[in-house]
This record gives sequence, C-alpha cells and structure tokens, in this order.
Amino acid sequence: MRPTIDPVTTSNVFPSSTTVIIIGGGIVGLTAALTLAERNIPVVVIEKGKIAAEQSSRNLGWIRKTSRLPEDIPLAQASDRLWGEMNQRVQSDVGYRRSGIMFTTRTDTQMAGYEHWFNAVQGLNLDSKLLSSREIANLAPHGQTNWAGGVYTPSDGCAEPTLASSAIAQAAMAKGAIIIENCAVRTLSLFAGAVHGVITEKGEIRCERVLLAGGLWSRRFLSNLNINLPTLPLICSVLRTTPMKGPTDISVGAPDFSFRKHRDGGFIITQRGALRAPLTLDHLLIGLRYLKQLRGQSGFLRLSFGEYGRRDISLSRRWQGNQISPFEKIRVMDPETDAELNHEAIENLKTAWPIFSQLEIANAWAGVIDVTPDSNPVIGAIDKIPGLFIASGFSGHGFGTSPAAGQLAADLILNQTPIVDPTPYAFNRF
Repeated sequence: MRPTIDPVTTSNVFPSSTTVIIIGGGIVGLTAALTLAERNIPVVVIEKGKIAAEQSSRNLGWIRKTSRLPEDIPLAQASDRLWGEMNQRVQSDVGYRRSGIMFTTRTDTQMAGYEHWFNAVQGLNLDSKLLSSREIANLAPHGQTNWAGGVYTPSDGCAEPTLASSAIAQAAMAKGAIIIENCAVRTLSLFAGAVHGVITEKGEIRCERVLLAGGLWSRRFLSNLNINLPTLPLICSVLRTTPMKGPTDISVGAPDFSFRKHRDGGFIITQRGALRAPLTLDHLLIGLRYLKQLRGQSGFLRLSFGEYGRRDISLSRRWQGNQISPFEKIRVMDPETDAELNHEAIENLKTAWPIFSQLEIANAWAGVIDVTPDSNPVIGAIDKIPGLFIASGFSGHGFGTSPAAGQLAADLILNQTPIVDPTPYAFNRF
C-alpha cells in the first residue's frame, strides 16, 4: 500500500498563458515552483496524476552528504541549509531532523572505500568522521555485529516525504503558483524551434520557459522530441514498522539493510544491498553506458522481467499532441512491493540488532528510481530546444537535495547567479 500523503487542494483554474511551466509535481518541481513564486515569477506546475505520488513520497527521507560524489556535495550542503529553514519558509512542519547518518561495513575492503571518500572530501567543511567498531557500538548500542568500521556525519538528517512535498506545494500556491493535478502534458508547443508552450490533454498553455521535472517519465517525454536522456529504472522496496524501541535515532546504512527513525516512533527499513532492476527496451538502447556501474554493482542488482517490463513495452514511444500519451495511461507508477527483499532486510537487521525482532510491519511499498550513468542528476538547459530546462535523473538522491536542486533550476531558468556550480549536472555531459 502506497504511503499516505498529506492532502493538498490544488488549483481549479486552467490558464491560457504563464511565464514558466513545470512538468511534474514531485518535490524538485514543487521546490522550483516555490522559488519562482517567491521571486514573483508566474509559474504553473502540471502533474499527470497526484502531486508527490511517485518517488517523492516513497523514498527513505534521508538528507545526507555522507558518501556522495565530491562534486555533488556542494548541492547537498546548500540543501542542508535550506532544509533547516524549511519549516519557517513554508509555515508548516516537514518533519526535518538533523539526527545524523552512519554507514557501517563488515569488510576491510569497503572500509577502505569509506576512507578513500573521507580523504577525497577533506577541505569541503564536512563534519564527517571515520568510526571504529567500538564507536559504532556506542552510537547504536546492543548490536551483535563486529563491524570493520564506518563513517558518520552528525549534521546529516531526514525529513518526512509524506509531509514535505505537500507543505511546499501549499506554500507555493500561497505565493501565487498554480498547481494542476490529473492533467498530462503530452508534448511541447514550439515556434521557430523554441518553446512556445505545452500541449496538455486539456488544451494548450503558452509560456516562455519549461522545466521538465518528470522523474522516471522524463526520458520518454524527451524521446518523443528526439532528445536522448540516459536514465534506467530501479525499483526500491520499503517497509515501515509500527512504533517501537530501537537502538538509535541515527539513520544507519549497512551493506544489506538500512533504517531510520520515523516521526511516529517506527522505523523505515529497506534492503540497502539490493534493488530490483526491471528489464526494459531501454536496457538494449542505452545499457552499454552503464557498464562501469555494472562492473562494480553486479551483485547489487536483481534483474527481472515482470509486470513493469511488460507495461513499459506496451507504452507508446512516439505520439502527437492530439493523441493520448503514455502519461495518461499510467497516472501514478505504483510498482509491486518486493516481499523477498523486504524479508531479507528484516532478517539481516535482526541479526545485527536483535531488538528489531520485535518489529511489526505497518506498511510496505515500492518506488521507481531513475538512474543516470554517473548517478548525478541532470539540471540545466537543453540547448536543442531554447527555453527547455530539465531537473531529473536524481538516481535516488532527489529528496535530500531537492531544496537546492529546485532553486538551482530556478536560478538557471531566470539566468541568475546559481546557488551552486551547475557544471556537474549539465545535460550536455552525456
């Protein structure tokens, strides 16, 4: 059963024109909309289903700098600051807590990887520290594993995905943004090769600029415009326990499980050592770009051809603005929960911390992550179509970096000084 999102009453108007249109009502698109509205820029968010109904409400809620690529850390640091201000900014509780994140390992090989990362990020003003097995036991008592060590960043934290997007959407609308649900954008309206507006299932809206923040759907939208965005899907299954006593309020990522404290006293748990990789036609088209990742993560991916792959094949890859699009056929991507992976996570967690033998499952769900070949998102202009921008491909990191990612997208759309250097996220790097 999918997570229950804080309800939002969205706009009931359909304007004929605006300045910026954002395709996709996930947390990155909503944060961009809030930033634009705060700068008095007319903006319309158009969502094919319900806002934040896909990965924006299904993720783990982690907000981390730990173990990120060094070039991605400035975006995470900027997001840390913005998350800390978010409750006041949106006048609502998004569940943000700076409770720390700790990664642990059983092997010297993986510990060497953490040491390499730690050395690589010196000079970036992080409060990260390497941990011994004894230090892990002090931070998360009553464990039964002799860890080789770990890495810990006290200033990392979490927020609640079922609250945050809704609060951001409410604040954006209060400042003038229009958010339209249950309306698919089929394609762009172009004039002389540049953005002139969007064509939706309910009609056309003219605009000066478009931000595509469609998550896993962005590749298909762009393919219809003969633009190749390299992303492939991974499915992450998650469970939430009922309120229970746990070993720590710190979020913990081990090689084969992770957990973090939910605001209701339960825990969000996943099998960190495995994700389901549904085979699709895109694996044949762009799979070679991922060889470097596959060499290092072959045991991490559980390949399958199931319902997701069959549905993917059935969806159109070419359509016109007057034709029903794939986005109308699937309003919300709601993949099946992988009970096997969730069971593995529970068993591995019980072995490490026996206190989790008491857990009772309150809910379980799955979400689709869109992954790029270098695991960095794509944020910036798509030069082939002047006026078109993108913020997608967050590779499982979008929730944590969403405040700065949305602001970066808004900065670039308005040609203003960017919050961080956008170079690592440029579309043309592919």
